[in-house]
Amino acid sequence: MHLEFLVEEPSAEAALQHIVPRITGHQHEAHFRVYQGKQDLLKRLPDRLRAYRQWILQNRRIVVLVDEDRQDCTQIKSDLEHIARQAGFSTQSAPNAASQFQVLNRVAVEELEAWFFGDIEALATAYPRVPRTLSTRRRFRNPDAISGGTWEQLERVLNKAGYYRAGMPKIEVASRIARHMDPARNRSTSFNTFVRGLRALIA
Repeated sequence: MHLEFLVEEPSAEAALQHIVPRITGHQHEAHFRVYQGKQDLLKRLPDRLRAYRQWILQNRRIVVLVDEDRQDCTQIKSDLEHIARQAGFSTQSAPNAASQFQVLNRVAVEELEAWFFGDIEALATAYPRVPRTLSTRRRFRNPDAISGGTWEQLERVLNKAGYYRAGMPKIEVASRIARHMDPARNRSTSFNTFVRGLRALIA
């Protein structure tokens, strides 16, 4: 099966290139279309989906992933679902008569970096000076509820450990951490929702 991923920034592509094969298996082909932020993705999404509708075949599926960014997660998801249905696609919340769907819409709460905090083992493997006990600290116990922005918190954690004092390169960091991630041990609720949805999409 061919999977088309629509993501809002290059760091998401860098992470998913490592994560997706561990979720779906290596027999599925994945292609990534990267946008210039969430607003650019949302603006272009209706036309992109209508274009896909002209050539999409039975063995192709689409995944749309955006960050919550401290906005209303339910509203973002509702907007994505509406756009997909307007383009003529079935979604997980509105499948076809055979209970199948072609488009999976997912929101990373509150940002993709929460998924990295969901797997401290992967984070500490990529950056050995980061303490593996980080997950036991109250601030990091629930990755999706980390206050102050997960991107900012990740940068602080890495800075404190002596990494990237001049600024955190998001693409490099995403790739290094994701390379070690194990979907089975991630504590992020939004990540696990993404995993379940992706597996249902290819089932």
